[in-house]
Formats: sequence, structure tokens, C-alpha cells
Amino acid sequence: MKDIKMVDLHSQYLNIKSDIDNAMQNVIETSSFINGKDVTFFADELANFLEVKHVIPCANGTDALQIALMALDLPLGSEIIVPTFNYVATAEVIALLGFKPIFIDANLDNFNLLIGAIEPLITENTKAIMPVHLFGQCADMLSILKIALMYNLYVIEDAAQAIGANYYFPDDTYKKAGTIGHIGTTSFFPSKNLGCMGDGGAIFTNDDDFAAKIKTLANHGQKSKYYYDLVGVNSRLDTLQAAILRVKLKQLNNYTASRQKAANKYDSLLAKCSEVVTPKRVINSDHVFHQYTIKVPAEKRDDLKNYLQSKNIPSMIYYPKALHEHKAYEYLLNKSEDFPNSVKLSQEVLSLPMHTELEFEQISYICENIISFFQQ
Repeated sequence: MKDIKMVDLHSQYLNIKSDIDNAMQNVIETSSFINGKDVTFFADELANFLEVKHVIPCANGTDALQIALMALDLPLGSEIIVPTFNYVATAEVIALLGFKPIFIDANLDNFNLLIGAIEPLITENTKAIMPVHLFGQCADMLSILKIALMYNLYVIEDAAQAIGANYYFPDDTYKKAGTIGHIGTTSFFPSKNLGCMGDGGAIFTNDDDFAAKIKTLANHGQKSKYYYDLVGVNSRLDTLQAAILRVKLKQLNNYTASRQKAANKYDSLLAKCSEVVTPKRVINSDHVFHQYTIKVPAEKRDDLKNYLQSKNIPSMIYYPKALHEHKAYEYLLNKSEDFPNSVKLSQEVLSLPMHTELEFEQISYICENIISFFQQ
């Protein structure tokens, strides 16, 4: 059995080595390292895959979130609802732009934001909701859209962990994660389901005006060279990364299927262990399994992690603290008792190895050791 890795990017590369090498060599030979043709081609191909009108590539996922918010032209001090059980990037850009993160609790079953907690948080200063499609499964976007319409709020999706997931509406139509709200964003960090070999990100929208503004903001605020209409930033996807992403985008549906098969194998084997709660699937979204995250009793979680490490099985805790508990956000004066689900999840979650090259033999070994731990 091969060594188990949390994410096996090298094996993924070896399986598409000739295509990746050729794509990179073509960029090197043209020497169009910035704004080369592959960037435009990739944007068009990703837009076609996502069935969205506009894709604007940028330097990374955090920039994507920041630029999306900048495009809204919100007044300073605007309140934006964002999950507290989450990676820091969404809250970070809100605070950096002079807005106020309004943290919301998580759903214990699927880890996404708690729909019933949205309306009590809305004030006259609330301007947007930023759902994060955590671990590979969409938040309840239909409910979010209804609330947003009722209160005239923008919806900015963070789809960095769920690219390729479909969200299904009651009329049997669907949209891809990141294309449902006003603006969507993603990251192409190497470990993402669609990852490059460095940093990268993108912004999605069906709104022509937003698209034009986002393109301008990402390019120093200029619509044409040396003419600056807005105060912008410099955020672009380099051509080498775009070329790599063009190759990987062709594999994304296969990558998703591989992750889903691995998740089903985990499910079937871990069903034998009553102390493990496997990831719940919701009926209105695909799960593309950026992470396979189990829940175990809080008092045993860290011991389990250490036990697995002793067996050469990596695991990760996403996330050991909810955002409101961190020093950077103490100024918001939040109380942990207002976020009981998020605090509970941070003590119980453990993410197991999940990637496109994960083998059933490896999954069996992982599960055998988890079951063995709880039988001690």
C-alpha cells in the first residue's frame, strides 16, 4: 500500500503529466507569462463549465472575495453576515474593507450557515450575506435568496470548496455553486478540487455591470491602459497557472466522481462504528467532497487524531476554533454562547484523507484503525 497523504498532488500530476508539461512548455515558448491567451481561454472554458456568463480570473481566492465586495460599493460600516465556522478569508476581507463581519452559527448536520439564524441578525446596516459552501456541499441557497430578496441584500458566494457542485431548485432546474447569488468566488489553491500549481482565483457573475466593474477593479481600476476610472488592485491569474487549470478543468468531473466514490467507501466502512458521524448529504446539493469530515465525541477527537498519526494516517481539524473566538475578531465583542453549534463542531470535527488518487485499500486501512481506536 502506498503512503497515505491528506492530499496527493504528486500522484495527480503523474496521471496527467504529459498534458501538464506540454501546456507549461507552450507558455514558456510563447513567453506570454502575464495575460497570455491561456488566461482568456481558461476563463471562457470555466464559464462554459459553470454555465455562467462571466468568469474573471484573479490572483487568489482571497482577492476574489475582496474584489467581489469592492464591486458592491457599500458604505463604510456596512454589516455583512458571514459564517463563524469557516476559514478566515471571508471575514478578513470584510474587516479589511471597513465593513463589519456579523458572524452566524453553523448547522450541526451539514456545517453550512444556520438558515434560521439569519433574520435575527439583520439590521438597517446589513447589506450582504456571504454563504460559504463548506467542505464541498452548497448552503441552502433557496432560503438565502428568499431572505436576501425580502431585505434587499446582496449574496456573495464563497464556492472555493464546492466548485462543480450542482444546487437543485424545486422546479428541477439547477445552478452550479458560485453562480447562484449576485457574485461568486473561488480559489485555485493547489489542494482545491480544481487547483493550480501556485495561487489563483476567479470571480463569477451573470450581471454585465458587475462583470465590467470587477474586471476594472482587478486591473488597477483601469478600463484601458493608463486611464484609471476606479481605485483598484492588481490581481491577475498568471498564464502558466491558467494553462495548468485548462488541463485540470477537463478532468474535474472525473475528479468529483473519484471523490464521491471514496466518500461512499468511507461511509460504508464507518457505518460499523457508532461513535463516528459521517458527513450528511442534503437533498438539494451535490457533495463534491473537498473534505471528508467526520464528527466524533469531543473528548476523544484529539486522541483519535494522535492515534491515526501513530499509524501513519494524516488527518486535519477544520477548524479548531470558530472565527469569533480568535484574537483578531475580539473587537466585535461576540459571545461563544451565541454560536453553540460552531463551538461544538470545532471540538468534534476531524477531516480524513480525501483526494482524487485515494485508493480503496488506503480507505479500508484508515477505517480499520478508526474502528480499532474506538474498540480499545
